[in-house]
Amino acid sequence: MPKNPRYANGNLRRKHRARFRAMDAPCGICKGRLGPIHYDEPSNAQHPLSFVIDEIKPVSRWREFGYASPEAAAQDWDNLQAAHYCCNQAKSNHVGEQQVKKIAHEVKTSGKW
Repeated sequence: MPKNPRYANGNLRRKHRARFRAMDAPCGICKGRLGPIHYDEPSNAQHPLSFVIDEIKPVSRWREFGYASPEAAAQDWDNLQAAHYCCNQAKSNHVGEQQVKKIAHEVKTSGKW
């Protein structure tokens, strides 16, 4: 099984997480429409508003965006944003403002996390 490119450099990933946490950054996907990110909760489905790092340009599509490798896409600070767990799950590997608006509307109206 191939290893996860997000954790190829675990120390850098921890630094990115700490930096977002210190910034108290809002969700980059819903732009805070679902409320603040709950930074102190575990990141899982039981805590839909918990904190995860989202890759703006998906790691799974790294070639499309000109990255040298999946690791490069996962470690590029300019490609990262703080996000709610539920927003990140709904976004999947999509990009674009239309997708963001659709996700925020679906999550807010359906209550499905």
